[in-house]
Order: sequence, then C-alpha cells, then structure tokens
Amino acid sequence: MNATDPTAGLTVWAEIDLDALEHNVRTLCARAPKSELMAVVKADAYGHGLLPVARAAVRAGAGWLGVAQFAEAFALRDAGITTRLLTWLSVPGSDFAGAVRRDIDLSASATWTLYAIAAAAREQGRTARVHLKIDTGLGRGGAYGTDWPALLDHARLLEAEGVISVVGIWTHFALADAPEHPTVLTQQDTFFEAVALAEKVGLRPEVRHLANSAATLLHPSAHADLVRPGIAIYGLSPVPQVADDFGLRPVMTLRARLSLVKRVPAGQGISYGHVYRPEVDTSVGLVPLGYADGIPRNATNVGPVRVGDHRTTIAGRVCMDQFVVDLGPQSSAVAGDVVTLFGAGPEEPSAQDWADATDTISYEIVSRIGARVPRLWRGGAPGGAEV
Repeated sequence: MNATDPTAGLTVWAEIDLDALEHNVRTLCARAPKSELMAVVKADAYGHGLLPVARAAVRAGAGWLGVAQFAEAFALRDAGITTRLLTWLSVPGSDFAGAVRRDIDLSASATWTLYAIAAAAREQGRTARVHLKIDTGLGRGGAYGTDWPALLDHARLLEAEGVISVVGIWTHFALADAPEHPTVLTQQDTFFEAVALAEKVGLRPEVRHLANSAATLLHPSAHADLVRPGIAIYGLSPVPQVADDFGLRPVMTLRARLSLVKRVPAGQGISYGHVYRPEVDTSVGLVPLGYADGIPRNATNVGPVRVGDHRTTIAGRVCMDQFVVDLGPQSSAVAGDVVTLFGAGPEEPSAQDWADATDTISYEIVSRIGARVPRLWRGGAPGGAEV
C-alpha cells in the first residue's frame, strides 16, 4: 500500500464523492426549474456527513437545507452555515429559544408547538419563522381534519401579535414512489385546498412545499414553490422499480480490507450457527465489518460483495464486528485486499442490491452505516470551503 494512501491501515471506510453530490443537486434543480430546492441532510446527511454534504449541496444550488432534529440544525448554524434552514421534529421542552436565536425555521403541526415557539420568540425578542404542516393523507405528522382550521386560527393570532411569521405550509406524500397511485393527486388536491383556506384567513406563506425525491423526479404538478429531495441527492433512486437512473450518480462507496485469508475444507461450518458450509475445499476471507457498523444481520448468506474481480456474497452469519466471504477454490486473494460492499462502479454491488438482498430500501442501507466507519470526502470545492 502506498504510504500516501488515506486508506492505508484502515479496516473499513466510506468514500463520499462530493462531486457526484453536487452533480445530483444540479440535476434535481433542473428537474424543478421554477422551484427552490431544499437539500434534506437529516440523519448525518443519510450517513454521508452533515457538514461536508450541506456545504456541497449549497454550492451546487440548494437554497434551503432540511433536517429532522434540532441538534442537526444547531450543528449547521454553529458551523457558520447561513442558508435558509428548516427543522421539523420537536417535543415539549425542546430548545425553541435556541432555534429562534439561530434563525432556524420551525415546523408546527399542533397548537402547543405554536405557543412554545411564540414563547421562545418573546424571550428572544425576535419573530419566529414557522411552517405549518398539514396531514393530507400520510397519517403521520401534520394537523389532520378539523385540527387544521384550528391551527390556522391560532397562527393568525400569533402572527398578528408579531411573534411568529407563517412563512411556509407543507405536507408529505405517502406513496409518491408509486407513480400511478391515486393518493398522489388526492394529497395534492387536499394540500392546495388547505393552502387556500390559510390564505382565506389572512396567512400569506412565502413557500408551499410537498415534493420529496420521488415527486421531484416524477410529479411536476407537485413542485410548488420548493422541492425537498432527500435520497436522490445521494444518487439513489426513490423509485427503483422505474428503469431510469434519472442521471443521478451514487455518492457513497463502502469498502473494507480482508484481515485474514485461509483455506477450509468442504463441509466446514462458517461463523455462528454454521448456517453456511462450502461444498468444496475453498478459501475464505475475514472482513472486519459487522452489524455494529451498520451491516444488516439479515445479510447473512445474501449480502453482495466484490473482492478484486470476484463477485460473491457473505458466507455465514454477520457478526457484530466481522463477517466471512467465500473467495472460491482458485482465489489468490490475500490479507489487505480491498472488499467493496457497494459503490458506483459498473461491476460493483449497489446500495439497491443490498436493499433487495435484505428486503429493505437503499435509504436504510446508507444511513445505518455507523460512526466507526471513517468517511473520506473527495471532490467538491478545493479545501472544503465553507458556504
């Protein structure tokens, strides 16, 4: 190994291609040319690294950033990122004052949230920026049914007092990843009726937003004033059943090195429970990566990997810190050889391949990669300039 190789001595690492991420943001901006774009960077930017990804997304044209948790929003602001920023999950006792002080937009689905935000705004001597969320059919967050007009009435009173400004109204789709599903249009209709009701009582939001990655790519009628792509900015399709990569480029590649290679006889049980037994004498390799690092335990015997030019699968149970691969009887692999779990290369397994093998979605595959896995960010602005 070259002494200047940043992976030298690493057991495992995730390569994050910021050039690919910037390409994806520009591609998505082109898909919704009349809308602003919010890059969703929650969950440590889906496992790709919050600050480097946020800066790259803004460089590429994202005018907004979106996160789920207050701590994520605070980390962005405290790092000097001034881009318009929305966070949407809170509970009684959340640090609303800290959010208002940092000029972070806040979401409200219930009247208690509005009054907590208003109290924080009075304390800070500022007007809080609020996005009202309506549940148009997802059945998760948002004001539902008769709760919506009640939320509007309280928002109007607080806005008249000057402690909040309703700058946005938003919702989230249940089935935008099913392109022909009738709920997509039904939710759109419900949303725009809710916006009309808000305007009728005197609220004038700056942005209306409902399009996630799938709707950004497939439903132009849902673009409104702002689109909120998440998984698509990381180069993974929200609609893998559609035979189109939409010009997106995968951003994360997950690699490890073999720590041991040895010969085993036919019939030797491999790993816990001996749920894999080779049919012939073979070579096996030990990969120092396991479910504590985010490898699904149900990838046992099915998780795809590539060692050199050889495509194979995990052999036996995934353990906390390691798993085994069957390298084949003729393998010349040695300790230190690179193992690719998923990446962007034409012969490499993809995050979607892992999702298919483990009966989940690519979102989970990348976002579950743990903190023990170093991220190596490549590309982007020289020196990682802040924005």
